[in-house]
Amino acid sequence: MKKTRVNGVLILFLLSLFSSNAFTQMMDLRHARIIAIEQDDGLVSKSIVVLKEEVEKRTGIELIIYNKWSTSDQPSIFIGLESDMEALPQDVRSMTSKMPPVYKEGYKIAVSKTNKTVAVIGADKRGVLYGVGKLLRTMEMRTNQLLIPQDFNISSSPAYPIRGHQLGYRPKTNSYDAWTVNQFDQYIRDLAVFGANSIEIMPPRTDDDFTNIHMKLPASQMMVEQSRICDSYGMDVWMWYPNLGSDYTHPDSVARELEERSSVFKALPRLDHLFVPGGDPGDLEPDVLFEFLKKEAKVLHQFHPEAKIWVSPQVFRPTQKWFDAFYAHVNQEYDWFGGVVFGPWIKTPIEEIREKINPGIPIRRYPDITHSLSSQYPIPKWDLAYAITLGRECINPRPVDEKAIHNAFDHLAQGSISYSEGTNDDVNKMVWSDQDWNPETPVMETLREYARYFISPDLTHEIASGMLALEENIMGPLMVNDGVLRTLQQWQDIARKAPLFVKDNYRFQMGLIRAYFDAYTYRRLIYETELEHKARAVLAGDQTQGSLHALNEAREVLTSAWKNPVMPEWKKRCLALADSLFNSIGAQLTVEKHHAAAGRGNFIDNIDLPLNDAMWLLDRISVIEKLQSESDRRAQIEEMLQRTNPGPGGYYDNFGSPRSWARVRSNVSWAQDPGSLLSPRVSFGVGLKNQEWVHEVTAKGFEGSASPVAWMNQVTALYDQPLEIEYDNLDPKSGYTIRVAYTGRFRSRMKMLADDLLVHDFIQTGIQPIYEFEVPMDAVADGQVVFKWTCGEGERGAQVSEVWLIKEEATAGRNN
Repeated sequence: MKKTRVNGVLILFLLSLFSSNAFTQMMDLRHARIIAIEQDDGLVSKSIVVLKEEVEKRTGIELIIYNKWSTSDQPSIFIGLESDMEALPQDVRSMTSKMPPVYKEGYKIAVSKTNKTVAVIGADKRGVLYGVGKLLRTMEMRTNQLLIPQDFNISSSPAYPIRGHQLGYRPKTNSYDAWTVNQFDQYIRDLAVFGANSIEIMPPRTDDDFTNIHMKLPASQMMVEQSRICDSYGMDVWMWYPNLGSDYTHPDSVARELEERSSVFKALPRLDHLFVPGGDPGDLEPDVLFEFLKKEAKVLHQFHPEAKIWVSPQVFRPTQKWFDAFYAHVNQEYDWFGGVVFGPWIKTPIEEIREKINPGIPIRRYPDITHSLSSQYPIPKWDLAYAITLGRECINPRPVDEKAIHNAFDHLAQGSISYSEGTNDDVNKMVWSDQDWNPETPVMETLREYARYFISPDLTHEIASGMLALEENIMGPLMVNDGVLRTLQQWQDIARKAPLFVKDNYRFQMGLIRAYFDAYTYRRLIYETELEHKARAVLAGDQTQGSLHALNEAREVLTSAWKNPVMPEWKKRCLALADSLFNSIGAQLTVEKHHAAAGRGNFIDNIDLPLNDAMWLLDRISVIEKLQSESDRRAQIEEMLQRTNPGPGGYYDNFGSPRSWARVRSNVSWAQDPGSLLSPRVSFGVGLKNQEWVHEVTAKGFEGSASPVAWMNQVTALYDQPLEIEYDNLDPKSGYTIRVAYTGRFRSRMKMLADDLLVHDFIQTGIQPIYEFEVPMDAVADGQVVFKWTCGEGERGAQVSEVWLIKEEATAGRNN
């Protein structure tokens, strides 16, 4: 199977298509008739229904469908296949024949202002659907008004044959689990309008509960409905089906697994591809995995003879032996085998996978577009305040990043079906579909079509710009990002002038709630940071009234963050919008009120989590004030205040801060390696005492006490990639001690070198947070040193949250 992105296959022919229709002459289609030049094909007829219904929803105009054309002054919209061109009027045939050719799933749209005609011509029946989708995205639709740019002419074919998204119906998702059949139908239609041709569904049994309070149908019934809906739009149906059984070698266990799959496959009206992850979840050795897949393929083909099975090398603790066996099986090219899927928690970069497998074996990408941390493509160098509050699965429009991630590797695959957990990534879905269709598409073009079609043509530019601003909100240090307040002002301005149907639109509300939430977090961060500085000043100041008085005063200062909160009206607006989103699309943004799965999309629950070191300071204050001796209390206060002080000539780094990140060595840019397989990333979570899966970054800590906030973010190198941190301007005549905090989501066996000299051999992290070692004198003899951490084979990765580099004279009396 060869790649389809070649010159001549993708042709985007625009005679005159502006990014905005504001200054373009428009043709009135309010009284247009639809001429169906192909009446026998079900998908072409369905495409015409899509056009008719979506226009009527937005305008109230009911377009009449005719089965043949007759001369009339009435505007006409011709819809059909390129093979039926002879049925078109001569002027329409002439116009479309002069346009560049289109190929599989491609379309031509031609507008003639002279004859008041629009022609949507598909290279095939799917091409008709995508042509109708592009027409809908381009028209301006208002109540009793339907307009198209008079000079809109386009000839376009998709760059890649796989363009889709996963819509898993299970409790873990942040909204899909609450949907009705009609809501799935509408959303699948929306994705098709933006060029998607594939939907990935799930079986009833996954790494999740079978049901919850939201689900309208059992999963066994909804998967059938999803398959049926996709088939009605001519879209491919994929199924993500992990291996969750306890034994795949014993004949009885294998028989039970195959029996379950038989019942699932038999129930589905359509199934084109099966995707079986190698892990996450599931944990089989390749020989066992592929032996089972051979048996699974026979069951699959009883009901879907042409379906293929795709496999991913996803495995949490990979070894070279595992990979060698996996790729040996892949290169056998079994007759049931479809290709390799590249997704989250795959150690091998996609470039290397392409080199390891035979040239004719296709790769399908499985990009994680839904998560912001602990994910395949986390937000680079994200601010801890956002990680704490927005969390892993917030509403996350990242159009610029998503295009960059897509375009970094698109040439190595046949397209993508995204990993999604709900509507939080709605903007990202449309960007990926547009990029899979044409990687040259500007992000702003997609956003304008998104705003025009889904929300309002009168707010096209404002909402598109607002989505870009939301992405800018989350870039870089929050404390100095005063653009967050301007973003809120822009969204507030839109909301003030927007009609009621826009204010009630869930896609608009998703942008608005993020604007309020970000601004509220920004103001809280400034406020709470200042409170912490004030509390520390109280503890460090004049204590003539005694240490107990100072401790109590500091407590009062710190607790005023929630006793006298800043901007409560913004929080109130967020809560109201969260309720609206729950009522409209089942978005579960809180656990208690909306019954969300904890740690998933419930970012509103985090809206007031502390953004400073208040929890750790309050915990220490409670301990210190119980001491009986004034001198002991003062000594402990001093130790608390001096926690990060490395002493004279020393260095301290917290690897959640931009200043400290300057010490981290990397030869690969984010644009080249957005998945951090070859370069370090920022990670979040305390992760001590066996808490390996920490998605909510809270103040819970170690041995029952609160953690310093610095333990909540780390610099991380995945798997066995080395993590290197460099120090210079050292005193070559002095000895040094390194104190290091090993916290984070992973509990890995790590060793540390200093300029290739051993500092410590492999130790198991996650047992205690702070370690201290002597630095070999030879390593600092030239005044600089590079510390390097590596993990053993099969580990998840090296993580470092803090480093103190302490000169010999200053080593005494420094405790964590």
